[in-house]
Amino acid sequence: MVAELIRIVSRSSPMALAQVERVRAELAALHPGIRTEVVPVTTSGDKWMGDLAALGGKGAFTKEVDQALLDGDADLAVHCLKDIPADRPLPEGCTFGAYLERDDVRDALIDPQGRRLDELPEGTRIGTSSVRRVAQLAATHPHLTCVPMRGNANRRLEKLAAGDADALLLAVSGLERIGRPDLMTDVLSPESMCPPIGAGILALQCRADDEATLDAVRGLGHRDTWREATAERMFLHVLQGHCNSPVAGYARAERSGDLSLRACVFTPDGKRVLNAQEWAGPLDPATLGMSVAVALLRQGARELIDGIAH
Repeated sequence: MVAELIRIVSRSSPMALAQVERVRAELAALHPGIRTEVVPVTTSGDKWMGDLAALGGKGAFTKEVDQALLDGDADLAVHCLKDIPADRPLPEGCTFGAYLERDDVRDALIDPQGRRLDELPEGTRIGTSSVRRVAQLAATHPHLTCVPMRGNANRRLEKLAAGDADALLLAVSGLERIGRPDLMTDVLSPESMCPPIGAGILALQCRADDEATLDAVRGLGHRDTWREATAERMFLHVLQGHCNSPVAGYARAERSGDLSLRACVFTPDGKRVLNAQEWAGPLDPATLGMSVAVALLRQGARELIDGIAH
């Protein structure tokens, strides 16, 4: 039995609410009679502007949303999959109902002067708090300076306009969700800026015992996205990377059905880069993720990750 009303809990940022609108539209198309309501919450991660590790890592963006679900104040949570920690299980009583079709996984440069990344002069201040981006920029563009910048995409754009940085790195999918792809001056290939685990994927989380909501959202799931997400999250789970670990990776399902996973682990200064890539062939997605993690562990990823404070 499909639910008649679904209360969707979400962070209250413009991007998060845009993500909810996508879910509402897809639900309405799949089940024309269904009604939806939005339950906005502000998370501790949204309020805190310091180091995320002090709040327990990326879970700071999902804790209050998950609690609203578990308390019965909402039926469905819409999360960016990259914000959901993979080194520990979902909160007891929660499950993923579906992964929506994946958006763009790439990062983009926003430079008010319209330049590409390779054109930026020495000392240009790039606004980002992502250890993944900082490590990769240190490896490929050591003449640029990263300055810490947190907050949702709109807030970061305000900080850029205020002169807190000379340029920004943001996710292409995020800029598209807030309707500002026009700001992108350079889109970086996944090979030159490896994406975070779960990039561009919206995950729908429900209570495990809520069959009506699970039935309603199941049809929104995208098979190739599920395969990619399963491989990536198993990779991160086996690696036990924490929120200060410069870990990156992305799986790609080809039209032929082949699934590949490329992943990297860096030192924060970009001086050491460990790389691995494998194709699944007959392997299932979870086994592929495990296999790539083991390949990196053989190269010394455990010592590298454990050597980073968190």
